[in-house]
Amino acid sequence: MSTLFTKIIEGEIPGRFVWKDDDVVAFLSIGPLADGHTLVVPRQEIDKWTDAPADLLARMTAVAQAIGKVQVDVFGAERAGLTIAGFEIDHLHIHVWPANSLQDFDFSRAETSPDQDKMAASAEKLREGLRAAGHGEFVPEA
Repeated sequence: MSTLFTKIIEGEIPGRFVWKDDDVVAFLSIGPLADGHTLVVPRQEIDKWTDAPADLLARMTAVAQAIGKVQVDVFGAERAGLTIAGFEIDHLHIHVWPANSLQDFDFSRAETSPDQDKMAASAEKLREGLRAAGHGEFVPEA
């Protein structure tokens, strides 16, 4: 049975994608900690990060770093947060979000009903920033 993320990747469920390559995609979290909170997800269904091939994990981390750099720039954050929690969905994913303090790492503060227009604007800011940073070949259209 396909995971929720596989259904998003395959277009069965909508997602606000900011990155697509042969191995990894990235789309906005539906429960964001901050504007632009993004999930970096492998196309391959892998449950735990400790089970992922090292080269795939390295690719995911590189994509997360590229997104994090852009988040800091376009959202004016002090830094980008990154974590692999893995309890919400049985499909490996890296959370990357703009952060200004340790409080910004508190997942109990995640939005439960984010404004969809704001989400669309955040996704477009990230796509524009990624294109400007030289990653245009991996940035999908809205």
